[in-house]
Amino acid sequence: MPDPAADPTRLLIVYYSRSGSVEALAAAAAEAAREGGAEVRVRRPREVADAASMAKVKGWTESAARQNALHDAPTHEDAEWADAILFGTPCYFGAMATELKNFLDQLGPQWKRGALAGKVGGAFATASWPHGGTEVVTLSLYAPMAHLGMVIVPTGYTDEAMLEAGSPYGASAIVGSENRPPRQEDFDTVRHQARRTVAIACALVAAGEMPSRRGKD
Repeated sequence: MPDPAADPTRLLIVYYSRSGSVEALAAAAAEAAREGGAEVRVRRPREVADAASMAKVKGWTESAARQNALHDAPTHEDAEWADAILFGTPCYFGAMATELKNFLDQLGPQWKRGALAGKVGGAFATASWPHGGTEVVTLSLYAPMAHLGMVIVPTGYTDEAMLEAGSPYGASAIVGSENRPPRQEDFDTVRHQARRTVAIACALVAAGEMPSRRGKD
């Protein structure tokens, strides 16, 4: 059985954020997971749009440069290293960001080998408006996780924080057209989600139910 102190649970957070709201939730999730003893990698997929298109949206180029300086792009190695993965995205017309989808679309080799089977997965999202699609987008991320053989862990109503914000499918935040920061209630939900995800991943590793860990501890 692995020693949590010597070999902590490994959480990968793959998020895309244009304005910074999803970035803020990802940072809160990472902080909560580290406080719980997990080893955390935070990764940001790179832009798919070209520089000219980005320049037409106020602040996009500068925000991308700042975030990319802080976080590497996710790799296949990151995904195979992790015991759990949380995906974060804004809602664009009821769908996840193209940048995040692009990363998922490149996991074909891992799918073919079953390299992500048994890993714990979850998702969180932001939208401008209360009916902007956070639940739809969170649920849409369940589909690729299922194809990869991951153990999908929703937040449910497993903490009082979930009665104040988010949804039973994953943490979320409504940030308005001005892209205001998430509320404290929103941070509480994503922190709970991170702790819950790490705890379940740790239990699966300890029980020998994490295929990628077998024979490596």
